[in-house]
Amino acid sequence: LLTKRAERLRNHSGQVAFPGGTIDATDTSPEAAALRETFEEIGLGQDRIEVIGRMPDYVAGSGYRIAPVLGIVRPGFQLALNADEVDAAFEVPLRFLMDAANHKRDSRMWNDLEWFFYDMPYGDRRIWGVTAGIIRTLYERLYA
Repeated sequence: LLTKRAERLRNHSGQVAFPGGTIDATDTSPEAAALRETFEEIGLGQDRIEVIGRMPDYVAGSGYRIAPVLGIVRPGFQLALNADEVDAAFEVPLRFLMDAANHKRDSRMWNDLEWFFYDMPYGDRRIWGVTAGIIRTLYERLYA
């Protein structure tokens, strides 16, 4: 389950991302933060999510550290998108995400350095950067 971040956001506006965000002082764990943020962003309650584990922290090119949490969403859910944070939410088949043929390598110049990243075009959506990097890490854990 992925989201398209709201166009009006200051950072990463319009980009495809997992639900999630900063761990607050009231969160007891990265898992608790992920469940809270998922509810805040897309209205999906923790009663619909079975947390199955965490992946190793993912460090973005900016130095930002991300604690990816894996979960299975029970079917039959309805979403209530927070329009301040999310423009859309959509599902991508796991089969597509775990097919290495869909993991394109790309690069971009930033601050006079060439940064390499994965890009996974899916229909009219572009899954790239940190989101694609986390998906690629999951792929490598499962299939490498």
